[in-house]
Amino acid sequence: MSLLATPMFIPSPPEAVWHLGPVPIRAYALCVLSGIVVAWIIARTRWKRRGGETETFDDVILVAVITGIIGARIYYVVVDGWPDFFGPDGDWTGIFRMWEGGLGILGGIVFGALGAWFMCHRKQVSFLILADCVAPALPFAQAIGRLGNWFNQEVYGLPTTLPWGLEIDLAHRVAGYAADATFHPTFLYEMIFNLVVGVFLLILSARLGRRLKPGVLFAIYGVCYACGRFLIELVRIDPVPVVFGLRSNSWAIIAVGLVAIVGVVALSRRSGGDDRVVAPVADETAERPVEENIGEESGELAAETSSTTVGGSSESRTDLDDEAADPSRPNTASRDIPEKIGVAAYTEPRDSTDSPTPPGGVG
Repeated sequence: MSLLATPMFIPSPPEAVWHLGPVPIRAYALCVLSGIVVAWIIARTRWKRRGGETETFDDVILVAVITGIIGARIYYVVVDGWPDFFGPDGDWTGIFRMWEGGLGILGGIVFGALGAWFMCHRKQVSFLILADCVAPALPFAQAIGRLGNWFNQEVYGLPTTLPWGLEIDLAHRVAGYAADATFHPTFLYEMIFNLVVGVFLLILSARLGRRLKPGVLFAIYGVCYACGRFLIELVRIDPVPVVFGLRSNSWAIIAVGLVAIVGVVALSRRSGGDDRVVAPVADETAERPVEENIGEESGELAAETSSTTVGGSSESRTDLDDEAADPSRPNTASRDIPEKIGVAAYTEPRDSTDSPTPPGGVG
């Protein structure tokens, strides 16, 4: 009876680092890397189904991951952790100790997208198609990565006595909450939310397929994530700057959500839409010989037209030579020129004696 009356809180892991000999194995790093691998596999499979080359995808995503991690750290340092690094008691060298936690997903998405766009431009593949392939994979990576916050006992929410309250050790409690032992497990809230968003995007992509204009699926992901993250920010208590009554992260999320909404509307209204993985190249007909273009417009074979207009084929050259040798022979080869190239017929000379071609040769 007493056992049933005892609240069943969520315990925090007792350790966040294990040692393999002299090598430290950090849970936070393992969670982040595991999320990247899972997202890589999902997005790579989707890219391959769209007809893209896996080697090209790997090159693009490798750069996107590197720039994304750098951007995530920059965002955290500037927005969340500035006092810890540059405050009165701050240690700026902690900027490089990422294994202790501190990655801002918003900065990761922005910088990662810029890195991917740059590589797509170099590889001449569609950035929007790539973004749509990555869109359902990102929430799964975020969900796995949030487990790292659980191991580090960080970014939790307000105090709570609910059965799913998260136990936080005294050494990891936010200043002013030392008397509280259990808090809202915002890592779990965001983890569950991201899993739902990931499944939703996969179902949406399977149902609508290519009826969605390129880039729309990624924009929908942005809208979904912004909505969920904004609600979670209302619960979190980790210290960040507050502007006009809202956390700085909340304002950043609002900006992302607005941009994503504009993206959904603008991309959905695009006329046509190119769903090819490889970026379109210049029109080949622009550099083709003039004779071939004329021949195609008149409905004739390009090779036949070329030989007729240029007069380089053996058959047309023989006809002209025979005509020169025997002026009484009709010029049938020359008479066919206007019909084959689709231009106006030649004008008959006023005085047939002034022309080397007898009357009836060209008409």
